[in-house]
Amino acid sequence: MERQRTTIAVTGACGKVGLEMARAVLKTPNLKLIAAVDIKNLGRDIGELAGVGTNGIMVSECINIETWDELDVIIDFTYAKAAFGHIRDALLHGVSVVSGTTGLTQMQKDEIYALAKEKQTGAVIAPNFAIGALLMMRLSQELANWFADAEIIELHNPYKLDAPSGTAIQTAELIQDKWREQNIPLKMEELPVNPARGDCKKGISIHSIRLPGLVAHQEVIFGGLGQTISIRHDSYSRESFVPGVLLAVKKVVNLSEAIFGLEQLLFS
Repeated sequence: MERQRTTIAVTGACGKVGLEMARAVLKTPNLKLIAAVDIKNLGRDIGELAGVGTNGIMVSECINIETWDELDVIIDFTYAKAAFGHIRDALLHGVSVVSGTTGLTQMQKDEIYALAKEKQTGAVIAPNFAIGALLMMRLSQELANWFADAEIIELHNPYKLDAPSGTAIQTAELIQDKWREQNIPLKMEELPVNPARGDCKKGISIHSIRLPGLVAHQEVIFGGLGQTISIRHDSYSRESFVPGVLLAVKKVVNLSEAIFGLEQLLFS
């Protein structure tokens, strides 16, 4: 008798990250891909597009009613406007969500949280699923206990729409949380209004670089009296997101609320 597998739909399945996710699901024995959603490559076999051979799952514009009834989890890597619709639809159907889409507004996050709570359905929304990136953020929090000055440089491919990245914003917020705990004054008012000094809205200068050849990279530099210390994480391929996404898929079916950030699963 075949062991029951978790059924998956990938939205944004023909994007660079989405194809990596579809490939990972198709190659993972305890997962079963039953839908691939995108506005590109409609009617094409997602297995062929992902380079793992024909599997009979054709790319479609949406998830049909019958498929919703069979789904356990959607994996979403679209852009913010589309992602919010996919996440909301999934939660309304009682289907768990794992989403790496960034750019959601606070109002959208609040609505997702309330809907997940109402439907008692899990959602994991994270700006970065690379385990190394989460460790970088964790280490940044620790260093913030000892250094009162920091700046962030984040580097991504030119097709990333949001800047600063969600990872950079979250890192800045985590550092500020530590500074508040240490009663270190935030420097938001002291930062010059100068585009060359980066985005200063979070009280820490964040510098965004968008160039061909990059995937996802971030460096956090702390400065102190006569010294600096840097933490850098580099994702050289989108495969780096796969272990974190698969971990979230495994955990999300046992959640009854939305969590924002994979670190809540790793470090709690």
